[in-house]
Amino acid sequence: MKRIRLYALLAGILFLLNAAVYAQDGEKEEKGFHFTVTKELPVTSVKDQYRSGTCWSFSGLGFLEAEMIRLGKPEVDLSEMFVVWHTYDEKAVKAVRVHGNLNFSAGGAFHDVTHVIENYGIVPESVYAGLNYGEEKHVHGEMDEILKDQVDGVVLNRNKKLSRAWDDVIRGTLNAYLGELPEKFQYEGKEYTPLSFARDYVGLNPDDYVEITSYTHHPFYTKFIIEIPDNWMWEEVYNVPMEEMQAIIDNSIENGYTVAWAADVSEKGFSTSKEGVAVIPELDKAEMSDAEIAKWEKLSEKEKEEKLYELKKPGKEKEITQEMRQISFDNYQTTDDHGMLIMGTAKDQAGNFYYKVKNSWGDYNDYGGYFFASKAYVQYKTMSIMVHKDAIPKNIRKKLNL
Repeated sequence: MKRIRLYALLAGILFLLNAAVYAQDGEKEEKGFHFTVTKELPVTSVKDQYRSGTCWSFSGLGFLEAEMIRLGKPEVDLSEMFVVWHTYDEKAVKAVRVHGNLNFSAGGAFHDVTHVIENYGIVPESVYAGLNYGEEKHVHGEMDEILKDQVDGVVLNRNKKLSRAWDDVIRGTLNAYLGELPEKFQYEGKEYTPLSFARDYVGLNPDDYVEITSYTHHPFYTKFIIEIPDNWMWEEVYNVPMEEMQAIIDNSIENGYTVAWAADVSEKGFSTSKEGVAVIPELDKAEMSDAEIAKWEKLSEKEKEEKLYELKKPGKEKEITQEMRQISFDNYQTTDDHGMLIMGTAKDQAGNFYYKVKNSWGDYNDYGGYFFASKAYVQYKTMSIMVHKDAIPKNIRKKLNL
């Protein structure tokens, strides 16, 4: 009997050890985020802007490439650097015209992309890769600095008038780094110019696309020039309440339209590595008062771990308000950091809602270059969106006279 009791005791210990191991494995499995995609719209492959500030061109063209797919047109990889060449050229002219009082940098906006296509056309990536300077990927630091110095030199010149040569210098630099622009090219057995390719092959109407934002320093249901440094064209966007901006995004995805998304990505809740998540945690230690910090320091490490949400697992997020959006914009806490493409929806293991987003940083995370942004993050950190007019709910379109 004693031997049987001993065996029974050992068996019980082994059972408890195994249970503990399984519990630990289960706990490991629950760490982090686990996403289930609930809707996914067809888009072209993830690209890599690498060390260039041209996310606006990558995301803007990714949006239009997805629009071509939606309309049953051929899938094509369009040239981001064709857009960058023309944008830099026009931006230099405007910077000189306003005596240098313009944000002359690599940044841009979605309307830069539609403007270039409408006025200059577009070409495939295979025709114009923009890598004329010996690199395999886009590395623009040197080019950006040289172009900036050239524009500054023109503005500061002591000749009392401008020469006829300075714009040729800018274009020469663009040609040296990105390559000379093609006047004609062959694609799939046909000859095109950039304008004829935009018209006959791409076949999108730039006038069909509008930009939306949500801020209270301008009246709702009007257009205004959004006051961000990269809006060098001084283009206007439509202004709607936050809830309606959200409704436009949701209606777009639900009805098969992707959304070009310009947002701030400097939040601690935006993962730039493998986690692939963007959230606005309910508790932000940086925003605690002195009294709250004093209480915080008294907590055990386990309690701190449970309260402080740091991209480890799903947790509570802040309730975003229109006022929060405005304060963050006015305080420079929301800036025009990055352009991306919202192309689907998902849920995490706790049932929380997310948007699936196509990025332009290559295959940098566990999701092949895509990531998942919570509804709170999109509400709080969206600078503006670009959508097809037909993707806007009819009641909102009526208010905007679209």
